[in-house]
Amino acid sequence: MTGSAGNPSFTLAYVPGVTPGKWVRTWNERLPEVPLNLLQVPAAEGVEPVRDRSADAALARLPIDREGLHAIPLYTETTVVVVPKDHVMTAADEVSADDLADEIVLHPLDDTLGWERPPGRPAIERPATTGDAVELVAAGVGVLVVPQSLARLHHRRDLTYRPVTGVPQSGVVLAWLEDETTDLMEQFIGIVRGRTVNSTRGRAQAPEKRKRSEDKKTAARRSAPAKRQPPRRGRPRRRP
Repeated sequence: MTGSAGNPSFTLAYVPGVTPGKWVRTWNERLPEVPLNLLQVPAAEGVEPVRDRSADAALARLPIDREGLHAIPLYTETTVVVVPKDHVMTAADEVSADDLADEIVLHPLDDTLGWERPPGRPAIERPATTGDAVELVAAGVGVLVVPQSLARLHHRRDLTYRPVTGVPQSGVVLAWLEDETTDLMEQFIGIVRGRTVNSTRGRAQAPEKRKRSEDKKTAARRSAPAKRQPPRRGRPRRRP
């Protein structure tokens, strides 16, 4: 969590498959004096560290309980089916939900797609985790439908994946408490939105910095030479 005023820090929670690396690098370049701490949490607990204030913000997967939270949508992931490399589905560049009808489709307890029942035939038992489900796919027990980032996270040389149409997709959001939009939070929002270091849109200035800026503008206006107004020309008089 954010430290004291004299020694601030920023803690970012994130769920498996989400890769905050590029934003962390930008943060370290712009605010090298403020440590950014990463906290990985299970997908089902994506915003809990924000609510209990063990993290300033969280990169979480939808759906989430938005009560008391701000949530900025960041991106929506492609959904893929993980299969053995010699599976018949690897002959296609893309498959549909109907193509899974005859397959045993594993449904782990930490599923991130939010569906009650995937297409295809259910397994006898639900695997405890996505990692366990990947192991079962490698053993030839069934196939697994997940966001593409999770397929990459659990990559194995004997497995591959293909995009699937007609199935839910996973959306990723940046969430934080409604009443705690701090200056550091504004800095991180700007980073994930791709704002440049010189952009001030949406970034709150410290009161003393804002006052100095206003004083400079006032002084500049007072010291600027007054503009001479051109002489006003009257209308020419008509001769009688």
